[in-house]
Amino acid sequence: MSGTIDSSTTIYTIGFTKKDARTFFGLLEDANIQRLFDVRLNNRSQLAGFAKRDDLKYFLDSLLEIDYDHRESLAPTKELLDAWRDDTISWTEYERRFEQLLRDREIEKTLDPALFEEPTVLLCSEHKPEYCHRRLIVEYLNDHWGNVEGVHLTG
Repeated sequence: MSGTIDSSTTIYTIGFTKKDARTFFGLLEDANIQRLFDVRLNNRSQLAGFAKRDDLKYFLDSLLEIDYDHRESLAPTKELLDAWRDDTISWTEYERRFEQLLRDREIEKTLDPALFEEPTVLLCSEHKPEYCHRRLIVEYLNDHWGNVEGVHLTG
């Protein structure tokens, strides 16, 4: 499953906050997304609106025929996320710890690069990728697989 990829692979990312449903689903449609990996730790919150797990799964399938898959192995731990949100650690420290978590989980071995042959997007809540772990996932996979390009759908 693991290894270097021979050709360039694009991994899309998107956050649902600061987007209405029209914008969110329009971005997915415009990018021809076929699969969504939900990389959120908590994907059942009422605060998620249309992006609440079961609702999102329904909308993705009904509106755009996009497959939904919750990938907890790509989510931060509760302790790490809480430390960042509570300002107990800096963003730099969060990045360091999250990258270590990805190494410990060996996601480069447990994820098959073939999963990204169809347009696939990583979903999290943050509007932009600068301070979001979905960007870190793409960078980590590029470091391990090579030839990975991240395209962040921000609208």
